[in-house]
Amino acid sequence: MQAEVTKQWWWRWVYAPLQFVGEVSILLWEGLRRIFKRPLEWTETLNQMLFVGLGSVPIVVLTTFASGAVMALYISPLLIRMGVDSMVGGTVGLTVARELGPVVAGIMVAARCGSAMAAQIGSMAVTEQIDALRALGVNPYNYLLVPRLLASVLMLPILGMIGIYTGIVGGMLVGTIHGIPMSTFIESLGDMMDPWDFIGGTIKTMVFGLIVAVVACQQGFRTEGGAVGVGRSTTDTVVISMVLIYVVNYFLAAWFF
Repeated sequence: MQAEVTKQWWWRWVYAPLQFVGEVSILLWEGLRRIFKRPLEWTETLNQMLFVGLGSVPIVVLTTFASGAVMALYISPLLIRMGVDSMVGGTVGLTVARELGPVVAGIMVAARCGSAMAAQIGSMAVTEQIDALRALGVNPYNYLLVPRLLASVLMLPILGMIGIYTGIVGGMLVGTIHGIPMSTFIESLGDMMDPWDFIGGTIKTMVFGLIVAVVACQQGFRTEGGAVGVGRSTTDTVVISMVLIYVVNYFLAAWFF
């Protein structure tokens, strides 16, 4: 009994994380290497870009708008009482551009698209469709990994920019409710923000897109155990992606800003 407990502890806290790092590293290397090799599955890549990009716009707009509005809801009364209401726009803008917009976009894509990617690849794994691709001479990395990698890395910056501007609009509307003129809000944005705030936030979303795609594919390829395994891989994809996004976001924020 004691030996079994020791084995479970070793597997959960030592071997499993090392296995995850190894599998992710291999997928990342294969994905980056095969982007520049033929054949590139253009149809699948475009389908994934539509799924990740266009399909995620409504949820990103809604969540970032609400996040910017809530931020202004807390900040506006505080800065008005301190007599620096002219800083509301810049404070909200910096928060949204550097943190809320990129992080919320990454989280939404992880929840919506990462889970779907893992479920699709996992279903193919348990039904031996991936083995069938190999038998037909189709490399699974070219067909499954590379399109999702490209779609996530290319579409997340667009979603991030949409989220940044939507969050600022939400904060501006709430600021006007608290008596801050729209012209003052916009002027504060220009005074306190610079282009690097938007560029840094956009670079963050590219990293988040890479995280979501690689984790989803890693969990999908290693799926086993039928429908239960697919559900487990889907859940693990969302949890791991969100944790990594928050952890990596700290280091990127410390580096960029």
